Amino acid sequence: MPHKETIYTDQAPKPIGPYSQGVAVNDYEYTSGQIGIDPQTGVLLDTLEDQTHQVMKNLRAILAVSGLEFDDVVNTHIYLTNISDFPTVNAIYSGYMGNETPSRSTVGVASLPKGALVEIEMIAEKSKNL
Repeated sequence: MPHKETIYTDQAPKPIGPYSQGVAVNDYEYTSGQIGIDPQTGVLLDTLEDQTHQVMKNLRAILAVSGLEFDDVVNTHIYLTNISDFPTVNAIYSGYMGNETPSRSTVGVASLPKGALVEIEMIAEKSKNL
């Protein structure tokens, strides 16, 4: 039977709906999609660049609850309201992910919660740290 644990940290924004910041199941942690909300103020940042940096900081905080880092991420999904923002988001994302990059999908979408420009979710493997 799978062991399921809800992940929560005040270093990432509180969920804006009926979901967890992340869930750990056996050897994997699944983060919910993060948008560029500052966890201290609850405010969505203005620019694509600021939102993308905040998304990555939020994801790092959620992963850290389980002792995980970006090197432990095995899969990422990125959602963009303007697919032409791909190069900008890709450059910022690359700066956080280092050399061991996971598999990834990037999808253009019509809209995101709260008018966000970018949303990112991740799956990380916990057993890599054991």
